Amino acid sequence: MKKVWGLTSIIVGMMVLGACGNSGTKNSESSTEVSASNQLEKIKQEGVLKVGTSADFAPFEFHTMINGKDTIVGADIDMVNALAEEIGIDEVQFVDMEFNAVLAALDQKQVDIAVSGISATEERKKSVDFTMNYFLPEQKVVVHKDNLGTYKTIDDLEGKKVGAQKGSIQESIVTDQLPDSQIVSIPKVPNLVIEIKQGTIDALVLESAVAESYVGQNDDLAIAEVELVTSEDEAYAIALPKGSTELQEALNEGLQKLIDDGKIAEFVQKNTDLANENAAK
Repeated sequence: MKKVWGLTSIIVGMMVLGACGNSGTKNSESSTEVSASNQLEKIKQEGVLKVGTSADFAPFEFHTMINGKDTIVGADIDMVNALAEEIGIDEVQFVDMEFNAVLAALDQKQVDIAVSGISATEERKKSVDFTMNYFLPEQKVVVHKDNLGTYKTIDDLEGKKVGAQKGSIQESIVTDQLPDSQIVSIPKVPNLVIEIKQGTIDALVLESAVAESYVGQNDDLAIAEVELVTSEDEAYAIALPKGSTELQEALNEGLQKLIDDGKIAEFVQKNTDLANENAAK
């Protein structure tokens, strides 16, 4: 049986690597390419897949108590466990960190892959590789229920404070689609939710399933009628180190099977229900 570790509040240190001398640079680059291409084999030999995530993004990744133990669950978590089983990896270790540290941890080889509702933007593709897209979210604006009649259009948010998770695609959505608002970036989504409940920000941009989950858990929140445009750049994919060809191919094959079988949608619905049930307790 596959073992799953939920690691709570692991702070990933950002290490600055000193540059090697000019001599041996070519060998170093060659070694990096070989290492990346053999990553799948290395993971299988070790029997552990280390996954960077930010577990504050229900229903995709979040914390819950299972048999008295704090555990990371979610649609992304179910997906990765299914992929690991398909590929033949015995154990999955989830490393929890702030969202804006996830790709840095991947780049510094502290994790093997990153899965955290990550959009495969062109800018991110410059530093990491991605699998095929597995989920295309809609973007929603969340407001306090008392302001539901006040904020109905993009123009209504002119000059207002609009929150987004730091380092997320929602930051660029606020900047691009709500240019006359004041963006407020905070690392953790639950903290943004607290801000909107307290009235220190006026609105919050979230992916639709995440928005519905938080609204379901908080009677004083609501999804506004404000219409935002969704683009293919916002679709979620798994991030992995540059040149990880074999691992990428294996993950893509597994993802296509999950998509064809309707499992991704099933995981999202299952974990939306779980997040709402937990909030009701």
